[in-house]
Amino acid sequence: MKYIIILGDGMSDEPLAAYGNKTPLQMANKPHIDWLAKHGQSGMLKTVPETMHPGSEIANMAVLGYDVEKVFEGRGVIEAASIGVELEPGDLGMRCNLICVEGDILKNHSAGHISSEEAEVIIRFLDEKLGNDNVKFYPGVSYRHLLVIKGGIKDFACTPPHDVPGTPFRDVMPESKSPEAQATCDLVTELIMKSQELLKDHPINLKRKEAGKDPANSIWPWSPGYKPAMPTLKEMFGIEKSAVISAVDLIQGIGVYAGMDVIKVEGATGLYDTNYEGKAKAAVDALKDHDLVYLHIEASDEAGHEGDVELKTKTIEYLDGRVVKYILEETAKMEEEVAIAILPDHPTPCALKTHTREPVPFSIYKPGNPADGVQVYDEFDPRKGVLGLLEGDEFIREFLGQR
Repeated sequence: MKYIIILGDGMSDEPLAAYGNKTPLQMANKPHIDWLAKHGQSGMLKTVPETMHPGSEIANMAVLGYDVEKVFEGRGVIEAASIGVELEPGDLGMRCNLICVEGDILKNHSAGHISSEEAEVIIRFLDEKLGNDNVKFYPGVSYRHLLVIKGGIKDFACTPPHDVPGTPFRDVMPESKSPEAQATCDLVTELIMKSQELLKDHPINLKRKEAGKDPANSIWPWSPGYKPAMPTLKEMFGIEKSAVISAVDLIQGIGVYAGMDVIKVEGATGLYDTNYEGKAKAAVDALKDHDLVYLHIEASDEAGHEGDVELKTKTIEYLDGRVVKYILEETAKMEEEVAIAILPDHPTPCALKTHTREPVPFSIYKPGNPADGVQVYDEFDPRKGVLGLLEGDEFIREFLGQR
């Protein structure tokens, strides 16, 4: 049997009073996702330990069966792997967002979803002005970039910018948790403030403001860590060959450390306008010479961060009609049977505009396996599923038939 995990990032939500106490999953027309639930077995998965922040890096690693409390070393170092940056011992890697600050307010975490082309110009400019033998900026995708500090100490608190839109940025600046980390914490704070001075009149930002777009007028480094020691999926579960498909550096980086082939799809943006059809086709093609494919679709999470209920509902319908439908049709034609799992990594409730650590619903369809009576895929019906509440590596082992 072959295996494909379809992950709708941030897809689950909470009931919304303005929409009849329904969630976007409940409002969406999604017959093919519901088909998986109706013909499969369902349950709930706890993806975020109580001790950890409910970030996509934590939750996606947990879906793949990693003991995140043991192996997680920060978001930036994972993304470093995806853009080919080899961290040396003692290198502190940090995710470095380009954000929009309006007055003293952190307006958004993405500089209005700046394009990768515009962002690369800005990041290379900052590296020229602020970089040195110990500080280096590397361009990534859209607003997501990498800061590396040689000899940096990671023991300081950083607030993820997507958690605090509308907050005065000075209220959520880095804070040292030990005397040893104070110098690193001070350096990061200095880089933030200097970036704001350098970027306020940058030509890219002047053009963006003229066009009515948010400027990328500050950096925001966060999630510091060192190169992680992660076993591969082959080492953990005996999966000989696996692949990951995602528009997001973070997920690609997890794939690199997990020993997966990273398959990039032209037109994959991480937003509602991503190339759904291209990603679905790439996933089906990858199944021909891989044992497991991890297909990650980011759009619902971004809509949740924007608090856009209608858009989030639409992204779920796109996932259903433009991805799941094709995968169901094409895998049914294959000689080897294909098991399909559908789930989010974490909720991103539109009312909160950020992630929560609530367990997420999942459905697993395996040809020939009995269905468990769950009728629809949403945040509630799968709770009645035969697989119950899973955590740790129980989901991936259940999916692979190793539990």
